[in-house]
Amino acid sequence: MKHRIVVLGAGYAGANAAGRLAKRLHRADTEITLVNADPEFVERVRMHQLATGQDLKPRLLTDVFEGTGVRVRIGQVTAVDAERRIVALADGDRIAYDTLVYALGSTAAAVPEHAHSVAGKASALRLRDRLADLGAGGTVLVVGGGLTGIEAATEIAEARPDLEVALAARGGLGDWLSEKGRDHLRTAFDRLGITVHENTAVTSVEPAAATTADGRTLPAQVTVWTAGFAVHPLAAATTLTVAETGQIVVDETMRSVSHPDVYAVGDAAYARGGQGTLLRMSCASGIPSAQLAADVIAARLTGRPVPENKIGYSIQCVSLGRHDGVIQQVTPDDQVKPSAMTGKTAARIKELVCRSAAWSVAHPTMLMPSRRRHTVPAGEPVATAA
Repeated sequence: MKHRIVVLGAGYAGANAAGRLAKRLHRADTEITLVNADPEFVERVRMHQLATGQDLKPRLLTDVFEGTGVRVRIGQVTAVDAERRIVALADGDRIAYDTLVYALGSTAAAVPEHAHSVAGKASALRLRDRLADLGAGGTVLVVGGGLTGIEAATEIAEARPDLEVALAARGGLGDWLSEKGRDHLRTAFDRLGITVHENTAVTSVEPAAATTADGRTLPAQVTVWTAGFAVHPLAAATTLTVAETGQIVVDETMRSVSHPDVYAVGDAAYARGGQGTLLRMSCASGIPSAQLAADVIAARLTGRPVPENKIGYSIQCVSLGRHDGVIQQVTPDDQVKPSAMTGKTAARIKELVCRSAAWSVAHPTMLMPSRRRHTVPAGEPVATAA
């Protein structure tokens, strides 16, 4: 009987995990099913571009995985029975697994009623329509001073210079960047005419304004909420051990600490990198964690040495519209270095990073040589160290 591997979620992490497993394991021994609610792969790092009217290349998952041996199942996951090893879908179907890769990811946390977000394709398209209806002089407020907020504000300001764009940040603008990175960020905001409200917490959103914790009213015919992300709530409803964040707690191999037949990758995983630092929610964490999990699963199933966790960081990329950006250099454990690249060079590097991430999904059979190995019979000893 074939070993059944089910991958939940086809974002950067899930799609990479499925493609890599297909290249590591022999089809005669394994059956890989990729489950996703949307029939297309969504370039989540480009949602601010989609919201401003730019069109993105569609990538149907069935086309992406054609000929790889990965079965694509379009459906909404409603439950995971980690004891019986069954995944339930909204259409009533049930999928049994021997190994589960949980990659359902995250979305915007608690978006207020009158606000928009760029956390997914549907929400970005709704914002796109709303911005298109907004006339010259209209007011847009982006709430949140993280990467998503900065990229959304600058993209909107560049695409619609006729609008009054503002950003409200709980802390200082780009206060996690180096001095060079912060200085360039402020220069870009000034150039684009973006008003910055630093050390400002937005407490409520109305149809045409937002209220701050200190009682001020900020004009906002459109409010874009980017203040934090939350993981899919499904894992917390299972018997899997989860952190306070709702992420599945995993060991150094991305394996659940409570259920050895479950692996979590990307934003869904409460995981540490090779330096022992908790991995942040990002594409830079998602793809390496997916690749590690796939290699570990393949190693354990085929009786080969389990690879070491060497996940670490080198840069943080920030786009400031289509022709400007900041590439902040960081240590492997994600501590900021003094050096940073800025301007058009940074924009080109950020674009290359985004294209490379999408390419890794769109070409699952080309990323590395195929080494499809047979699984070992159950009960045979399996190597546990590199």
